[in-house]
Amino acid sequence: MVVDAKKDRYGEKNVAALLKGMKTLLVAKGKKVTHVDLAADAPDDDALAALLLGPTGNLRAPTMKTGKTMLVGFNAEMYTEVLT
Repeated sequence: MVVDAKKDRYGEKNVAALLKGMKTLLVAKGKKVTHVDLAADAPDDDALAALLLGPTGNLRAPTMKTGKTMLVGFNAEMYTEVLT
């Protein structure tokens, strides 16, 4: 499923719903990748919002779900590791 973030806004109210069923969250900001084990140690909604939302308050792009893993932001190494 592809969602156009310009038409369908995902903000702070939607953070928990976006992660439903996910076990791992990988967030790239530049060269830094933050790994969050949602099954073992899920952060609170404010911490998740800080990771998932950009300065406009909307979901950061690109965002992709693959299996039980959600990838947020772009880092070539992260995508290569997860998708191969």
